Amino acid sequence: MRSPHDIIIKPVITEKSMEDMADNKYTFVVDKRANKSEVKKAIENVFGVKVEKVNTMNMLGKIKRQGMHSGRRPSWKKAIVKLTDDSKKIEFFEGM
Repeated sequence: MRSPHDIIIKPVITEKSMEDMADNKYTFVVDKRANKSEVKKAIENVFGVKVEKVNTMNMLGKIKRQGMHSGRRPSWKKAIVKLTDDSKKIEFFEGM
C-alpha cells in the first residue's frame, strides 16, 4: 500500500495551470502507476479538500540531444484535479 505522499510527486506550475486555478482546477505530477481513484484519495488526504473530478494523462518525455547522441527525458503522468464548489482552496498554490 502506497502512502498519499508517494502518489503525489509535485505540482505543475505553468501559465495554463495558474489560469485553471480560477476554475478550482489544480495540476500535479503523480506516480505513473496510480489510477484516478488513488489520486483522488491522496489529494483529499494530503490537502483536506473535496475532489469532484480527476483527469489523468501520460506525458511522453522530450527527446534531448548532446552533440550526436540523443536520449529521452523520463515519461511522466499528469493529473488535473477539479475541486467541488464548496471545497476550500489548496493553500500550497496561494502564494504563486
